[in-house]
Amino acid sequence: MDAHGDDVPAYQSIRVTTPESPVAALADIEAWKARKTYPSMLFAGGPVFGIACELESGGWELHPYFSGLAPQDARDSLGSHFRRLAHAADEAGDPEARAELLAAGERMDWEALDEVTVRGSRYRVVRAERFIRMGPDGPEPPRDTDPDPSGPGESGGFDPAAGLVIDPVNATGMSEGILKVELLAALRKSGTVPADVRDDSRHAADTHPGGVLLPATFMTAERDGGSWRPDSSGTATTPQAARDGLAMQLRVMLPWQKDLSPEQREIYSRAADHLDEHRCDELDVAGRHFRVIRVERLIRIGPDGPEGPRPSDPDPTPPVMVQDQQLREQGLLTDEDEEPDPEPDEHTRKFMRLFEEERLRRDNLKNKPHP
Repeated sequence: MDAHGDDVPAYQSIRVTTPESPVAALADIEAWKARKTYPSMLFAGGPVFGIACELESGGWELHPYFSGLAPQDARDSLGSHFRRLAHAADEAGDPEARAELLAAGERMDWEALDEVTVRGSRYRVVRAERFIRMGPDGPEPPRDTDPDPSGPGESGGFDPAAGLVIDPVNATGMSEGILKVELLAALRKSGTVPADVRDDSRHAADTHPGGVLLPATFMTAERDGGSWRPDSSGTATTPQAARDGLAMQLRVMLPWQKDLSPEQREIYSRAADHLDEHRCDELDVAGRHFRVIRVERLIRIGPDGPEGPRPSDPDPTPPVMVQDQQLREQGLLTDEDEEPDPEPDEHTRKFMRLFEEERLRRDNLKNKPHP
């Protein structure tokens, strides 16, 4: 069935169908149960940004790691993509393609472009809004059907959204379809954000009234009295990636920031070991309570495809070569030989030691034979 009827544009329709596989059916059931257990939907901080490429067959295909916290993060990723394609063209003996792709990569170094066409393919910086489900006991943790294939310390290479095609004609399950309708209706309220953010939110509802849900991402949050405080950017692609981030906090960042004694460090290290061993989503350590939580993502769609950055979206960093030029104009960067960097202070050396210990620990785990 069509949630809006048959007389609306495809980008504004929501096609609902019966799940085609047992896993999809179970995921739809879990999503329905979550509506009762965690009935409130809240904005989860700011948006995230990634890259999509328009397909000749229709729709837009997402590039991996849709996780930029500002539009420029995605533009930098696109410049790197062009350079990888240039390298492949060089190996394939195609100098014309190599030159064109290198020129596209260099252009991204200088210009804050949110859309560009290179060798017949149209690329766009795409924006996704983030939401968290909340219930009486706090934010929603990961679901059993959320993909989580990697072990501790091995979660960096998996992204369930990579290659996803943003196409409104794709059907969805009943629960996901209802969620999509709810999130499309969620607008920033007066007094909760600056006026320009609120106005852009309302404008986007008119220009991009359709939407596509991406696979969830994850973050950790800490309970602080009766409220919850997010503890990371919320861009971990799997629950295990969020656990790995929390383990790094426990083994490296917190001991460094709080200048913990060896005895105090041991408490946090044992908690991180417990997290690795049991792959749990709730953790108590030193009187603190952490939870891995689930973050929904919605990309709005209009007549010309997915929504790009909004004027009010924070974008503080210019392209890399513009930064270079600005620093030179300010006399903060020159081509002259510079003196060697000064020796790091003890506080910095402590961080470097803790980080190196954690790197070696993870490398040793990877090298151990699995039973």
